[in-house]
Amino acid sequence: MAGIAGAAGGRQVEWVESALRKIGHRGGAGTSARTTDDASLGQVWPLAQEQFGAGADRLPVVLDGEIYNWTTLWPGATCALEGLQGAYRTKGPEFVLDIDGPFALAIATEGGLFLARDPVGRSPLYYGDREGALCFASEFKALLGWVSDIAAFPPGHYWQPGRGLVRFARIEAGRQLDMPEGEVARELRGRLVMSVSKRLRWGEVGAWLSGGIDSATLTALARRQLPGLKTFAAGVQGAPDLEYARSVADFLQTEHYERFCDLQEMLAVLPHVIYYLESFDALLVRSSITNFMVGRLASEHVPAVLSGEGGDELFAGYARLKDLDHEELPDELVDITRRLHNTALQRVDRCSASHGLVARTAFLDRDVMEFAMRIPPELKIYEEEGPVENVEKWILRQAMDGLLPEDVLSRRKAKFWQGAGVGDQLASHAEQSISDAEFANERTLEDGTVLNTKEELLYYRIFRDVFGTEIDARLVGRTKGAPIAN
Repeated sequence: MAGIAGAAGGRQVEWVESALRKIGHRGGAGTSARTTDDASLGQVWPLAQEQFGAGADRLPVVLDGEIYNWTTLWPGATCALEGLQGAYRTKGPEFVLDIDGPFALAIATEGGLFLARDPVGRSPLYYGDREGALCFASEFKALLGWVSDIAAFPPGHYWQPGRGLVRFARIEAGRQLDMPEGEVARELRGRLVMSVSKRLRWGEVGAWLSGGIDSATLTALARRQLPGLKTFAAGVQGAPDLEYARSVADFLQTEHYERFCDLQEMLAVLPHVIYYLESFDALLVRSSITNFMVGRLASEHVPAVLSGEGGDELFAGYARLKDLDHEELPDELVDITRRLHNTALQRVDRCSASHGLVARTAFLDRDVMEFAMRIPPELKIYEEEGPVENVEKWILRQAMDGLLPEDVLSRRKAKFWQGAGVGDQLASHAEQSISDAEFANERTLEDGTVLNTKEELLYYRIFRDVFGTEIDARLVGRTKGAPIAN
């Protein structure tokens, strides 16, 4: 995704340029930094989002995201940034409710800065204060040393001068559908087809292919629309994800690329992953190792990829969800979807943006999400008769019946880092390299944050070396249900 930075008040273009250099990896195709009487704004953008940088040198708007309906936001707009500016002027701040696509944006107004972030938090955004002026950036590393009280800008909110933070949207479980399961499957497939189609409009697009049902679904639908589709997978030699990804690629006849790694290479790349990821959460870092590598691989061939992130949250893909009563499932899915912005979506964003690559999350399309949140829980975790384990993501499997190999359709969920072959290698390394006494002495941080495991301490030490202690550790998202050592 693109990178944005800025501050309320003019004559701060030097600070903006400095901030953009720290997140320059998010660009590669263009950059713009300018000042108005009301604000100083900057933006870098990658090749896959070149059209969303059009007008950046003349309009008081910056955007990290993709606006699929910008031509209708404000009739007469000649580019996305102009559409955003015109819609704000004519409709006011609530225009963000009409946006179709992921976004973090800023508009310079006469009263100061208007900021907004999409309801899922697909596009990252941080903000804070510098000498009384509101400042923002796509990554917190761009604000370090300049801005105090750095915080994550909450998804589904906008900031309006004179009002402060205002919530405009919130992920909720909708009223459950009353439709035959066959109709639900057909409607779901149709919405996914449209979502994928939106994300194939601009330039060449490939697909990350883990071998699971989510990435395989998007790959299958994209392949129907895009001959010569390139797919990418990474993991330890012999890992199950690589084998299943290969099966999908062969079935769909994609142009498939693989990247292999071992423990020593994972340890070597770890500081780079943590620097770009801006996290020490154990499960997030662990899953980012191969994601970072496959991001680099894909960036050598295409400017953008499809990512299957969001499928587990929408369709109940995690094993622990099978233990819940059906009445509890909708609220739990809402909760874990609301947590995506600073956990799994942060991984997807940073592991692509660090290589100037754009990852597009088709499951998190607003029309797909609206429908998925209304699908009854018994169609997500299907209780089959007999001594057979309940089937997760059942309705998604029905929607894709006939479009994927049977072994992939019937494959049960494996955690990303397990399927990629990372397994417990990093946890074992941490157990061997950090003593019990060291863990006991360093486990509780100055701000009260408690590290879950030795593996997390291993990652935190690197995080601290990279960013210092200026960042409040509570800014870092933590994965729900992560293992905790005694």
